[in-house]
Amino acid sequence: MLLKTKCIILHHTRYSDSGLILQAYTREAGRLSFMVKGMRSKGSGKHNVLFQTMSMLEVILYYKESGSIQLLKEFSVSYIPSGIFTDIRKSSIAVFIGEVLSQVLKEETQNYELYDHLENSLKYLSESSAGFSNFHIAFLIGLSSYLGFEPGKRTSPEKKFFDLVDGRFVTMPPAHGNYANEEISGILASFFSASYGSMSSIPLTGSLRNEILETIIKYYSIHLPLFRKIKSLQVLKEIFG
Repeated sequence: MLLKTKCIILHHTRYSDSGLILQAYTREAGRLSFMVKGMRSKGSGKHNVLFQTMSMLEVILYYKESGSIQLLKEFSVSYIPSGIFTDIRKSSIAVFIGEVLSQVLKEETQNYELYDHLENSLKYLSESSAGFSNFHIAFLIGLSSYLGFEPGKRTSPEKKFFDLVDGRFVTMPPAHGNYANEEISGILASFFSASYGSMSSIPLTGSLRNEILETIIKYYSIHLPLFRKIKSLQVLKEIFG
């Protein structure tokens, strides 16, 4: 059968002399892999750029529900995140997000709310002219709610420590030791109540930004036991640190 859907490219790998295997998150069928033929041949360069990480396409696939790799029939551009591709800081965020999503988005099931959230988030990043240094942190926090471990907001100033295991603020450091200190917990409380529009108002030094990011990565690893080391993390920390 033919499947028409919007998709966000997460990653691509070479296949044979002129083919690509694309990993993508689709609006109609969740996480899918599909083959693109002839994209590494002479004259295909103008199309190859469209398969970069975080590109947004509308595709028609020869789709088999039992198949592990689908075949691309045709495609068109859904949205060009030119602001990401032309800015090294944004492109480093995009590579990081693509690596995270490649790990956490496993289900081949339809999830319109998640897809729309990802699309709107990437459009926001692409179109932001300034104030996006905290975007990757806000993105991870927002994504956690769709993955089933959204952190609770601080309900009292006496709750000074964020418990990474229970995902909530507590008055005393938990015995298991997986918690954020008072300073980091206070910053996390601000992020947990912030939108993309207000995240830029959270003042952070480079070192604090990296510490917050490491804390959120640790939070992911606790709640997703198969979550592996993010290879692009160090580059991101160097750019925004």
